[in-house]
Amino acid sequence: MPALLGFCIALTIALTGVGAGTLTVPLLMLFLGVPAPQAVALGLTFAAAVKLLLAPAQIARRTVSWPVLRSMLLGGLPGVLLGSLLLQHLVGDGFRALLQAALGLVLILTASTQILFHFRPARPQSESPRTRTRLLAALMLPVGAEVGFSSAGAGALGSAALLAFTALAPAQIIGTDILFGAILSLVGALAHGLPLALHAPLLLPMLLGGFPGAMAGMLLATRLPRRPLRLALWLVLLLLGGQLFHAGFAHSGFARIRRSNAHASRTRSAAA
Repeated sequence: MPALLGFCIALTIALTGVGAGTLTVPLLMLFLGVPAPQAVALGLTFAAAVKLLLAPAQIARRTVSWPVLRSMLLGGLPGVLLGSLLLQHLVGDGFRALLQAALGLVLILTASTQILFHFRPARPQSESPRTRTRLLAALMLPVGAEVGFSSAGAGALGSAALLAFTALAPAQIIGTDILFGAILSLVGALAHGLPLALHAPLLLPMLLGGFPGAMAGMLLATRLPRRPLRLALWLVLLLLGGQLFHAGFAHSGFARIRRSNAHASRTRSAAA
């Protein structure tokens, strides 16, 4: 199962440019039972490895805009460190359940935004905005924080920001965003301590499946339509986010308090 997950996730990254942390974490939690903090750390490590494998091809194709990437990293790197520190200070089962619910909510909001963005009328090329590096750097600070906290967001929100704030061609958006996600994931994985010791039994088969998945995706990327694939991915992530949110909230302290109050109310009513 881990090798199959690694293959599918890496294939998705190569075909769509997104899905590394966004897809890895909910699959690890829902199908393999990995706790949320460890799933985030493992997701960052896996995302860094796969995207670093894809990055040389993007550089060789000259699809990376180095000035834009520099602006993104100016805000993204401090953000990923802040998000990683925040996650490391959440302890206890109640906090972990809330974290699971928060991850689900992040997926729901991100997927919903991307689905709405998918159906937005295409903007004429003449109206494409100029690169606004200061705004882009400021926007990447919360994006980096989300990556460090949930391992999600670098691919999805990074590509959306590039569409909104730059006039890059689609191939440059994908190439720049893949390299941005690779660097952020690597820094986030280092900040989390690279969970190789505890999760080598999962990480190794995921990488063994992920490397051929990335290669297959690079071969298929020029032959398959990217836009429908991205829409299908966001619909799947919307469902996974809903499952994560429901499972996390059901085990959180808020849910237990509500059930306890409801039980006490029924007891008082029966006694009366």
